[in-house]
Amino acid sequence: MSGPVTMALGPFMFRSHGFGYTDVSRKLDTTWAEIETAGRLNALQWTGARSETITITGVLFPAEWGGTSTLEGVRLAARNGIPLMLVSLGGKVFGSHAIQKVDEDRTYHDRHGAPGRNAYTIEVKRMSSGFSLLSLLGAI
Repeated sequence: MSGPVTMALGPFMFRSHGFGYTDVSRKLDTTWAEIETAGRLNALQWTGARSETITITGVLFPAEWGGTSTLEGVRLAARNGIPLMLVSLGGKVFGSHAIQKVDEDRTYHDRHGAPGRNAYTIEVKRMSSGFSLLSLLGAI
């Protein structure tokens, strides 16, 4: 595995070669309660964030760059319910996340059944750290 570490999910390092990624998407879901009013549009009251989900997609070429054992480690952490910290190259800490899904699409198998290409998707959901002044300052 070579190349700089661009992101880490707990002890699992994403690199430019090996266990790399092609896309990262982020979805924030918030809720608003609708309050009926007379003679005008209904009022909306923000009730808070529901969830934040990050989806990481990538492609492994195990024969050339490896990365399969790292993906297996992510799968093991998911299977055992281990929350992991998500951190980017710039040092941005996204907080503790629970792995929701690990999907794979293995193709181009060799004569021993090993895939030559393995496209994967990892979906993680941010875990609540509770409400405090420190959590508000961290969001700025």
